[in-house]
Amino acid sequence: MISPAIRERTQQLTTKGVAFVTATVVRAQRPTSVQAGNVALVLGDGTIEGFVGGVCTEHSVRLYSMKAIQTGRPLLLRILPNAGEQPTDPVTAGDELPDVEGAVTVQNPCLSGGAVEIFLEPFLPAPRVLVVGETPIAGALHRIGAELGLELTMAGRETPQPLAGDLALIVAAHGRDELAALRAALNAGLPYVGLVASPKRGAAILAELRDSGVSQDLIDTIDVPAGLNISAQTPSEIALSILARVVAVRRSTRSAPDRQALGPSLVAAPPAGPPQFVVDPICGMTVAALPDTPSVEHDGETVYFCCAGCRDTFASQHGHVAAAG
Repeated sequence: MISPAIRERTQQLTTKGVAFVTATVVRAQRPTSVQAGNVALVLGDGTIEGFVGGVCTEHSVRLYSMKAIQTGRPLLLRILPNAGEQPTDPVTAGDELPDVEGAVTVQNPCLSGGAVEIFLEPFLPAPRVLVVGETPIAGALHRIGAELGLELTMAGRETPQPLAGDLALIVAAHGRDELAALRAALNAGLPYVGLVASPKRGAAILAELRDSGVSQDLIDTIDVPAGLNISAQTPSEIALSILARVVAVRRSTRSAPDRQALGPSLVAAPPAGPPQFVVDPICGMTVAALPDTPSVEHDGETVYFCCAGCRDTFASQHGHVAAAG
């Protein structure tokens, strides 16, 4: 059962627009240190608030919670110990076992207790889309975008103040302060920047940006005329074509083929990625390379471990007097 403290914390994170995962223990097989109903919160940087098991269980919860934040999809995580519920086919320690949609099973070589099942549910803030202008198209964007789970912010005639985490900025001002709005979006590095304009007028605006010192690489990221070519005529149809582009960018992965499929003019440089996942060389468990993850410097590189025991074993094997991290 979720505690009052955890419930209050979820409200705080939601109000601040911070992505997080609720990790709820739905089954705990004895012997284990957790009970069904225990709930913890996992933030995007891997921080765990609450208790869902020991340090080795936490590594699996952290790893798959980060993946849930990336995909936006809930996941049932089943963690098996070394002994007891073993699969018939041999697997590498820490590897995923055959799973079904919406669930994954991992073998935890450090887990000394019984099997644990934890439901990971991501809570993601609605991505913000800035709309500049007071035109019928701007109004249609606001109306339709809300149905797509987007947070539409209308800038009107004011110069927008985009933030680095915003998804898109769409200029539908028909000549009013378009240059300032586009510069602000480009400087913020938003994934999608769209300009509602005819090809002729759009080319003229891009030329003005170029003459004012904006680099061609940045100019090439502007989608103009904004939207898919669906022969749209009415404001609602035009808004639909633009939001289809926004959805494509939102749902795209960071892999090169998918990004290229969207077209080079539609996707800006990707944001900083999540923490790196590495394999503990002692037990084979996959862990997140975070500042508080046990580690040691070896041959000029940082080696990460699931726990201090594995770190100390590695340090002893390689002649390290003291281990770091």
